[in-house]
Amino acid sequence: MAGKSAGSTCCEAIASGRCKIASVSIAILRFKTMNNSYDVIIAGAGPAGIFAALELLSAKKNLKILLLEKGEDLPDRKSNDIFQGWGGAGTFSDGKLNLSTGVGGFLNEYIGEDELESLIDYVDRIFLKYGAPAELHGTDEEEVKRLEEISARNGLKLVPFKIRHLGTDRCFSLLKNLREEVNAKIDIQFNAEAVEICKQDHKAAGVKTSDGREFLGDFVILAPGRSGSHWLSEESKRLGLSTGNNPVDIGVRVEVAASIMRPITDVMHEAKLLFYSKRFDDLVRTFCMNPYGVVVKEKHKDFCTVNGHSFSTKKTNNTNFAILASTTFTEPFHEPIAYGQYIAKLVNLLGEGIIVQRLGDLLQGRRSTPDRIKKGSVKPTLADATPGDLSFAIPYRYIADILEMLEALDKVAPGVYSTSTLLYGAEVKFYSMRLKLTNNLETEIKNLFAAGDGAGITRGIIHAAVSGVVAAREILKRIGK
Repeated sequence: MAGKSAGSTCCEAIASGRCKIASVSIAILRFKTMNNSYDVIIAGAGPAGIFAALELLSAKKNLKILLLEKGEDLPDRKSNDIFQGWGGAGTFSDGKLNLSTGVGGFLNEYIGEDELESLIDYVDRIFLKYGAPAELHGTDEEEVKRLEEISARNGLKLVPFKIRHLGTDRCFSLLKNLREEVNAKIDIQFNAEAVEICKQDHKAAGVKTSDGREFLGDFVILAPGRSGSHWLSEESKRLGLSTGNNPVDIGVRVEVAASIMRPITDVMHEAKLLFYSKRFDDLVRTFCMNPYGVVVKEKHKDFCTVNGHSFSTKKTNNTNFAILASTTFTEPFHEPIAYGQYIAKLVNLLGEGIIVQRLGDLLQGRRSTPDRIKKGSVKPTLADATPGDLSFAIPYRYIADILEMLEALDKVAPGVYSTSTLLYGAEVKFYSMRLKLTNNLETEIKNLFAAGDGAGITRGIIHAAVSGVVAAREILKRIGK
């Protein structure tokens, strides 16, 4: 484990040149605080951070690596804190490994399609090594083609891809295997929240944690995950880094009888369907489809959102999936994450948590009640969701987009646009800040890299893992030189 605090040798003093021991070189300074000096510091133990560490270790260069994680170690993680700790949000997720260059983020804009495809295959083999199942979904090309055609006839675009499904129950054991692999090979600090990035001469110099400790590092990889996207956005402003806004993704989680979605889920397990609304020309898409799964609550610091899981060993009678509408705001708006949080908090205010509404009630302009929910043919799997009216919290534009897509989807999976269909809100995806990065995922500060969902460049486990590998390989090249 990492050693004691660097004490009077602070990152701020090094970064600004105000260190009191002016005659002592940085090299000697690091020698005196050897326990806190590293070749590489990784902030975040989600897929991006873990795979960055694995890649650095694979070079067998005897590097001194520190992994900082805001949450708990794997045995101590609790399901009510699903974003933080070893494995990140993936630990308690549905565990879908989407093996596609077109699903999971924007890495193709940095490393190109061919390199991305090669790296997806590379990290997939690592997942298999540590416990991912061999079974692949979406391999029946004839059936996939049939789904593509019926979708196209109804204004939907199906994105075909292969998927390896871990299931929420298998995620934990796989991450346990990965944890054991890196144990004793790197220093890991849990309950260590990175709060400040240190730099010297416009180069990465280290990381300061919330408890006042400071760690020096030649290279820093920022992989804070979705829960750290707001922090990374604020820290980027402080450091003067250029950022852009990804679209804001806001929507609902849809729950129907599993039999309704079988024409899709029997073929692909999960279908990524894209739709452009007629009224607003917004991109609307399905996300995180969970056959025979459950709807779950995601707890953030001061609000909650909705998500879905499915398991490898147990099944419900329902299938759930998200429908998300993406909108891009124009000047002078620069706070998409804050906007998404505002929508989620408004839903929480009205529903004292998650709101559930029958589609039939929404179409009639009335709130759902417990009795109306019971009359429907779909029994909610999220028992503590509050029957209510989503239209009081989610803006009309998003509601209109979602209803249009549900109507189109009903042509592919008849029964989706039913009065009994349940809608839970709000589902919001917080990867809307996107750092300006090089093709090697380096920021405008030399030797400071960013990877994963928190940096706004990936949207899922596989692509996040790939981004960690990309950053680590570039670091290994520089260390080799």
